[in-house]
Amino acid sequence: MTITKEQVLQALSNVEEPDLKKDLVTLNMIQDVEIDGNRLSFSVILTTPACPLKALIENACRNAIGHFISKDIEVTVNMTSRVTTQKNTGVPGVKNIIAVASGKGGVGKSTVAVNLALGLAKSGAKVGLIDADIYGPSIPIMFGLEGAKPRASNENGKTRIEPIEKYGIKLLSIGFFTDPNQPVPWRGPMVSTAVKQLFNDADWGELDYLVVDLPPGTGDIHITITQTFPVTGAVIVTTPQAVALADAKKGIGMFLMESINVPLLGIVENMAYFTPAELPENKYYIFGQGGGKKLAEQLEVPFLGEIPLIKGISDSGDAGKPIVLSDEHPLMVNAFTEMANRVAQQVSINNAMAAGRTIAG
Repeated sequence: MTITKEQVLQALSNVEEPDLKKDLVTLNMIQDVEIDGNRLSFSVILTTPACPLKALIENACRNAIGHFISKDIEVTVNMTSRVTTQKNTGVPGVKNIIAVASGKGGVGKSTVAVNLALGLAKSGAKVGLIDADIYGPSIPIMFGLEGAKPRASNENGKTRIEPIEKYGIKLLSIGFFTDPNQPVPWRGPMVSTAVKQLFNDADWGELDYLVVDLPPGTGDIHITITQTFPVTGAVIVTTPQAVALADAKKGIGMFLMESINVPLLGIVENMAYFTPAELPENKYYIFGQGGGKKLAEQLEVPFLGEIPLIKGISDSGDAGKPIVLSDEHPLMVNAFTEMANRVAQQVSINNAMAAGRTIAG
């Protein structure tokens, strides 16, 4: 039988992108259709390499060709991606800025930010990470980069900072520029200037995602970043305790203020439960259960996942090799990988909705 490109596109127009609720052809996600006798190949351009529904979409494409054209066609589906963006982030080459925040300290925000960035990079995305916690920078320790100093160059009279690369991502932290044994007694304007330099004076190159580890609470740095750079969305980190959830609500409220107006990508519940190594199927909810999920439901925002409490997380961070890179803790690797995939998924959904609103008016 003779296959035409029109037949292929007609068949694939019956495959819906599960998150965006439109068919792949309308979304212009089908490209490079090639037909050679009974052999057919085409590419599906996903909106993120971290798409958790990749296998589902590929299988649906194969079924559509078999059902609407012929089961005898030899089908090759190339699953690739092109990360979307909804606006100019204000940082050349950077498609999306993801802020990671918490209402209070001690909930593992930096751990989530680091493993989120690495989880996105593992999927094939180009990722950068800014440690914007001026008073308590932790990125140098968590990446084993204490004492590291980024290179600086001069371009047309302007200083350009070269981010340090490790584990496949680009890094900048105020900790690279200060004495780790000395406090940073900076007032608001100095803090704001320093943070802006991490964005503006760095040569980030082309990035799909720039993850920003914010300080705990709601203060100058949050306002400076959100009002200076169009942030794609915020990830809120909490723990199950009532006091942490109450503070998380305040942090969320700040992002929703009219003067800031940053979309929420969702809530991560860290230290959600304890699983002993010798009893991997058991979950002990020692700080309470389901608080983060209930908060997400109340606010009608996505719940991005539960991160277990195990000693290996702090050990790996102290050793300079974050746990998502570990071979010894598959439970943790899966938890952080799934969280990263959900964050990427939510970025794609938000970008598509923003694009739809722009087209509509």
